[in-house]
Amino acid sequence: MSQIIPIVSEALQSSIRRLLPSQNGFGEDLQASNTIVPIIDLTPTAEGSILPNDLQTAMSFGDLSAFDATNATATITSTPGFFRVFGFLSGQSSSGAGFSGKITATDGLSIKTVYDVDTASTAGAVGYINGFDFIFFVANGITLSAVSNNTSTKIRGSSYQVADINGNLSNPAGFVSQ
Repeated sequence: MSQIIPIVSEALQSSIRRLLPSQNGFGEDLQASNTIVPIIDLTPTAEGSILPNDLQTAMSFGDLSAFDATNATATITSTPGFFRVFGFLSGQSSSGAGFSGKITATDGLSIKTVYDVDTASTAGAVGYINGFDFIFFVANGITLSAVSNNTSTKIRGSSYQVADINGNLSNPAGFVSQ
């Protein structure tokens, strides 16, 4: 025999009002039933035609854009959206002059440092290697760049777009949903 039991929980009712605004204002309590009601999910995610987030943000040959800055500035991207940027910064100074390298973002008027390595002058040889891996949002009009101040400082890496400017995840290049 089917039973319907009222559930009185302000926390659950608050969640329902927040998640389902069209249900806001209905004053009845939530109810539970011991009747089994099958639910068929017909969304693309349930059918498997949309990749899970971790696979959707995977790197692919067609997505990667390499950059290399040695005694120069290299543009990483100026395309609006969310980008994963990864690589390494290395430097060596035998003259003791020190070295610096950084990743910057600019709107054309001002420059902001995203990642920076700057070694002080030293009396002997200095060597340094540091990896980086981050997600950066590039808004309209912003350019993300790698900047090296001398031939001993190298910033090398790759970037790829993980989502468009609206936050919609990008599928890996070449992926075709079945």
